[in-house]
Amino acid sequence: MQKSQIKKCSVQPLNAKLITPFRTALGQHDSLENLSFSIELSDGTKGSGEAAVASHITGETIPLTQSHLQDISEDFVGQDVFDYQTLSSYLLQMFSRNKSVVAAVEMALLDALTQQLNIPLWKFFGAKPGKLRSDITIVINSVEETTLAAKNFYRQGFRSFKVKIGRDMELDLKRVAAVKKATGNSDIILDANQGYTADQTLNFLKELKLLGVRPQLIEQPVPKEDWEGLKRVSALGDVLVCADESAASLQDVARIIREKAAAVINIKLMKFGLVQAREAANLARAAGLELMIGGMMESPLAMTAAAHLAAGMNCFKYVDLDTPFFITPAVRIGGLRQITYLTSKGIYDVSNVKSGIGLSAASL
Repeated sequence: MQKSQIKKCSVQPLNAKLITPFRTALGQHDSLENLSFSIELSDGTKGSGEAAVASHITGETIPLTQSHLQDISEDFVGQDVFDYQTLSSYLLQMFSRNKSVVAAVEMALLDALTQQLNIPLWKFFGAKPGKLRSDITIVINSVEETTLAAKNFYRQGFRSFKVKIGRDMELDLKRVAAVKKATGNSDIILDANQGYTADQTLNFLKELKLLGVRPQLIEQPVPKEDWEGLKRVSALGDVLVCADESAASLQDVARIIREKAAAVINIKLMKFGLVQAREAANLARAAGLELMIGGMMESPLAMTAAAHLAAGMNCFKYVDLDTPFFITPAVRIGGLRQITYLTSKGIYDVSNVKSGIGLSAASL
């Protein structure tokens, strides 16, 4: 057996408490309830991946995702991690409606592969890693709690604030204005998570302008199936529009390019997997679109894997990899400690990772 062949796989719950509920227009997370997928190669090298299941966004479920990962655990024994392209194609074909499975398995494959090559994961995507400065999310809450959160994160050094909107337009206006007041000249990004119609969005942006607030961009203002609405906001909103839920595949990205539906694409590992995420980013960049690197409710494992991709490719203008700040730190995978490469100022620096994603065997 070659040393790069998969000897065994395992699937485990990956749960953690949240410091505060993570509320969006689509619902809320009260805790992190994900799955880890681990592989061990014949030489003992271990690779780890994470499936972040966001049922209220993607329709995926923990039981089905766990079942699919267990099937792969049996099917992939004996496979060679250097055949990652073939394995990736198989995953995308079999689990096109369960992309968190693709993300978790590819993450583990590439973690093990880059450890075998004795290189950090970012080097798989580029020659030199760029530093990333993440925004911080201000979840849907009261004006008072919104102000308190914005001030707290500002003191920690964050200078880009993603404000979740989409449930109550009047309240949203007050909340965005409160964040602006609390954070001075910081960048404001809006994320409606499909919560508005095109007319509501255009109205909302006009009202914000009257309040003296001009956001950097607005993310997924309309339902993901409302392509005409997305195009209308892009054409008339006088602000960059970022497609998130509407950009869930390479086909979606191609359609956005053809129809000029958005100016920015949010790349998430849980929507594409790692291999197709790189292709989606390359396609969007070739067409002149800007890129955001984002994620679901993910632990430091998946967030850091996404940071490796973005740092290696070094072409992401917007960085939204902040969920480690909402998760209690005691999260382990297979006896390994997850290290958060996100500092209090929102900066990711993976340049010192020696190999793979960068988990540590140190005890908590």
